[in-house]
Amino acid sequence: MQCIGVVAIGRNEGERLGACLLSVIGEGRTIVYVDSGSTDGSVELARSLGVHVVELDLSIPFTAARARNAGFEYLLRVKPEVEFVQFVDGDCRVVEGWLECAVRELVAQPEVVVVCGRRREEFPTNSIYNRLCDIEWNTPVGEAKACGGDSMMRVTALKKVGGFNPTLIAGEEPELCLRLRRVGGKILRINAEMTLHDAQITRFGQWWKRSIRSGYAFTEGAWLYSRNSEQLWIRESRRIWFWAVLLPLLVIVGLLPTRGLSILLLFMAYAFVAYRVYRSTRKRGFKSTDAIFYALFCAIEKYPQLLGKIQFYIFRLLKRQRTIVEYKSAPSAS
Repeated sequence: MQCIGVVAIGRNEGERLGACLLSVIGEGRTIVYVDSGSTDGSVELARSLGVHVVELDLSIPFTAARARNAGFEYLLRVKPEVEFVQFVDGDCRVVEGWLECAVRELVAQPEVVVVCGRRREEFPTNSIYNRLCDIEWNTPVGEAKACGGDSMMRVTALKKVGGFNPTLIAGEEPELCLRLRRVGGKILRINAEMTLHDAQITRFGQWWKRSIRSGYAFTEGAWLYSRNSEQLWIRESRRIWFWAVLLPLLVIVGLLPTRGLSILLLFMAYAFVAYRVYRSTRKRGFKSTDAIFYALFCAIEKYPQLLGKIQFYIFRLLKRQRTIVEYKSAPSAS
């Protein structure tokens, strides 16, 4: 029987954390919860369930990557023989049978170092923003370039590349996967239910903050790997410049010469791209209404992403590290 460890991370997840930990507690599993300064009783809740708890130093900026590294290092100290580690966010529940399914894949395919499955939004009908998350996470099955925050990894491979980059405020998983692939590892997305996620995004402002964070992450990844043979998020970063800066500037410049026609051309360009996203989303099996909303928000998100891009350059200029971007409110603990 393979030795499995679980590292859960969270900050003010309340009842969601309890559900998360209960979904992974089992015979022969070592569970580590890493807390990033919660004020809702999360630490006490985890300890009451018999889970190992790591509390991060408040004086150092929090990042999910830093939390995962701390949990992994603690896991290796208390269970040095561990072979596979499942990472999970504290707002997710691991589906029954997933851990065993992931282990089978890693045992059967030694070249595979990361296995992930389908992360679903648990309450997609609560808001359009929750449904957008559910669509976003429905990635293709097969060999992939990256995984998300929930995945099972081979311990030897993770140790070989030095774990996550603790300075990244978002996008730490694709950056890690890039380094794992460089040393010959494979990332595999299998057709299996993995986790249920509780996004709790009910307001436009929350979605806007989340999009700012993604823009910051795209820009930071592109900056870090701009001179490498295998680049990270260069295309995504350029799309932000084009759709949120270059194209609107061209429209403004062309207002007088075209007698306002350039505004129409701008809307036509956005409509064309939105239609392509709509068609792609429909082909993935989503309803027409959901595909329309997803296409619309994919067009809008370039503007908050531009703000994230600008924030990155400001923090870079000031030689400061960006702290995490929180878009959730802290729920009360059960």
